[in-house]
Amino acid sequence: MDKQDVLRQIEEKKVKFIRLWFSDLAGNLKGFMVPKAEMIKGFDDGFGFDGSSIEGFSRIQESDMIALPDPDTFKILPWENGNSEVAPVGMIFCDVHDHEGNPYGIDPRYILKQALKKSQELGFDECFVGPEMEFFYFESPEDTKVIDHGGYFDLTALNLPNDLRKQTIEALGRMGIEVPYSHHEVAPSQHEINLHHEAALKMADITIIYRYVVKEVANRNGVYATFMPKPLETENGSGMHVHLSLFKDGKNAFFKKGEKFHLSPVGRQFIAGLLKHAREITAVTNQWPNSYKRLVPGYEAPVYLSWGQRNRSALIRVPANRNGEENATRMELRSPDPAANPYLTFAVMLRAGLKGIEEGYELSPPTTDNIYEMDLYERQQAGIDSLPGSLGEAIYHFENSELMKDTFGEEAFQNYIREKRYVWDKYRRHVSQYELSEYLPVL
Repeated sequence: MDKQDVLRQIEEKKVKFIRLWFSDLAGNLKGFMVPKAEMIKGFDDGFGFDGSSIEGFSRIQESDMIALPDPDTFKILPWENGNSEVAPVGMIFCDVHDHEGNPYGIDPRYILKQALKKSQELGFDECFVGPEMEFFYFESPEDTKVIDHGGYFDLTALNLPNDLRKQTIEALGRMGIEVPYSHHEVAPSQHEINLHHEAALKMADITIIYRYVVKEVANRNGVYATFMPKPLETENGSGMHVHLSLFKDGKNAFFKKGEKFHLSPVGRQFIAGLLKHAREITAVTNQWPNSYKRLVPGYEAPVYLSWGQRNRSALIRVPANRNGEENATRMELRSPDPAANPYLTFAVMLRAGLKGIEEGYELSPPTTDNIYEMDLYERQQAGIDSLPGSLGEAIYHFENSELMKDTFGEEAFQNYIREKRYVWDKYRRHVSQYELSEYLPVL
């Protein structure tokens, strides 16, 4: 859509207010609302705002920011649809610019755009992404009391969560976001709603919308939805498995008929790049201290740097493609969690894989054994290393990565390190109830 298409929809749908959305460096949804009369000049001039209080953004003396709407992202929020007494509200994603009108280097959307530009410079038309996001429903944000005791793909005795998923799918559908299917996940009160794959930038926007809609539907039904990676100690955590493929001249560059797994040399090099740089990108794909409570053996979470086809203990999987369909060939990174910033996650994945293509990395043989059942010596013999075990370790690998510095740009790179160090230091200083219960009586 262009500006005129959006303005026409605003008039036809009788939209009175539009929410301008963007993301901070951590991936939290930010924005403000304007009346429709302001949109005409806003498309050309943008909307000024103070960026000094946005996490990871500018300093006080450089706080003047401009939110420039992207007309192709305009949608009407579904909540008031069908209620003639309430005027519909629109939403639109914005690119953040500095006070001089230049793209703001710390805007996560801009960082992803730069990664996609790098991909295009290497001859690829498009990067398609399909995330699988898991989440939990709890009775409230104050505790982790579940609302169901279902298991994987369970359909019975789940009236409330099934209705919540149905309402969420309907709301997404009214925003033009189609859902192929949804289901109950492994842990009690854990669910998943899948999305069709899309171009990376569009999918990053959709991921932000998805998280917003899931939480809003839950809230309107008196429950709480969370994308926290590991809220229940003895149950599986929530992941965001990311499927990705590159296209060149309109064809899937990862596909080659006759090759094992139908995987082309380009696809193999891309996976090799992700494996080689996996530890460097983990501070982005798993950006919270709680993320590393999920990344432990025994809970179906990927920990070890390996790849395979049917092996779900591996970090990267090449999904089975029995019919040899070109568009079905892709790779799946299983480490990211749904609390990551999707713009940054897709950007670092793309740049790591492209590095493998640029440098012609060799891909190691696939791992067929269950890595969770291997001891340390067996993993060492097989050359299988592991992801960082904490956010602190992940920050170390990130800040020593020239690839990540180039992906983010100097200012965003330093800001991200500063923000993550603050989060990690705050966590390290906290004395938990576990420590008091375990050690206070005996030490």
